[in-house]
Amino acid sequence: MPSFRQCPVAESGAPVGISEYPISAAALAVAVGATASGAIVTFEGRVRVRNQGRTVIRLHYESYDAMADEVLKEIVAEARNRFGVGEIAVRHRSGSLEIGEVAVAIAASAPHRAAAFDSVRYVIEQIKTRLPIWKREDYEDGSSRWLEGAVPPGASDGDAAPVAETSA
Repeated sequence: MPSFRQCPVAESGAPVGISEYPISAAALAVAVGATASGAIVTFEGRVRVRNQGRTVIRLHYESYDAMADEVLKEIVAEARNRFGVGEIAVRHRSGSLEIGEVAVAIAASAPHRAAAFDSVRYVIEQIKTRLPIWKREDYEDGSSRWLEGAVPPGASDGDAAPVAETSA
């Protein structure tokens, strides 16, 4: 059975946390599905082959797991309160991911579609700005770099250090 930390979320049994194993929005949709809900919205963020003009061969995520679980729990509670949704499930990968693999998946159920869509968008935007997780891209030319100017604790600044972005 895959190792997955599940955090209790404001009266919700939906899974929320960091996972080292493949994830699926479809599986999360089943977890949040409720017969009283008129809408279930899912989102999958996948590893893409090109980013900012460079060919990516894989991503590597590192996270501060204990803090990441708590931050995800806070984000989900905020979204549930703000949009009045029933359940929200979120899983974010850690470790190495290949092109096309799901890096983050979110599912939300709500009485109406607007709240479900709004809550999923809120969750992904908050994840991008608040989650203590770091992303390194490995490129086809053998180089790699940490994105968004962050190097995780313990990583060598000289090895795969962030570089300034230029528009192509």
